[in-house]
Amino acid sequence: MKYDYLVVGAGFFGSVIAERIANDLGLKVLVIDKRSHIGGNCYSEIEPETGVEIHRYGTHIFHTSSRKAWDYITKFTEFNSYHHQVLTTYRNKVYQMPVNLETINSFYNLNLKPHEAKEFIKNEIAKERIKEPKNLEEKAISLMGRPLYEAFIKGYTIKQWDKDPRELPPNIITRLPVRYNYSEDYFVDARCQGIPLKGYTAVFHGLLASSNIHIELDCDYFENRNDFDIRKKVIYTGPIDRFYDYKYGKLEWRNISLEKNSDLRFYINISHFST
Repeated sequence: MKYDYLVVGAGFFGSVIAERIANDLGLKVLVIDKRSHIGGNCYSEIEPETGVEIHRYGTHIFHTSSRKAWDYITKFTEFNSYHHQVLTTYRNKVYQMPVNLETINSFYNLNLKPHEAKEFIKNEIAKERIKEPKNLEEKAISLMGRPLYEAFIKGYTIKQWDKDPRELPPNIITRLPVRYNYSEDYFVDARCQGIPLKGYTAVFHGLLASSNIHIELDCDYFENRNDFDIRKKVIYTGPIDRFYDYKYGKLEWRNISLEKNSDLRFYINISHFST
């Protein structure tokens, strides 16, 4: 059968593109994925011994500042009202993350107002005399000073990325704001947040439900790329370095693996960068 488009990868990007082509343009789409399931890294499934919905590749929280995006995705399933709040510990004391006014006052044992805290942190930053941050460590210190960086950022960064922060680009840390108020919502700019009540896989079943969409799983694009009869375009959503057969080198990808112990509790193991 001939298809208008081939979409490589049945994660969020590929599934949304396929849904729009099929339902908005009314064209035929073949969606392939080398895994045995749709959903990509957001795939969820029922754990058979407990009946609990689990995220196989690590927990995902859907969040967006776009009402249009939220209205679109909620057409396919219902979401709960979960909002992400993060707490961390340092020397047996609990703090808010990202760093906010409560974190600053609690960490330094002070009672600063917002403008006072901003001036206080400005003085902490000035001690390091960093004018042009060259890596994540220097950038983080230039945003919050060394004490807060070493307490809350350094160790977590090493665990998360499996690299010394001085080996990472400075822009990574800009994802994590420093706030001079008591806002505790991790995604403060994301007006719409939640987790699908029926699991993420239900979302993908909805996205790919059109009769104009055909799905083939356990199908490696690179092993079968000459077998597809596509009228228009191939839309590839996999690793970009693999697409070019690594001719420009290999990108470093952070890998995680999930393991289940005997009492059915799950934990994430952050593995080394792949090379």
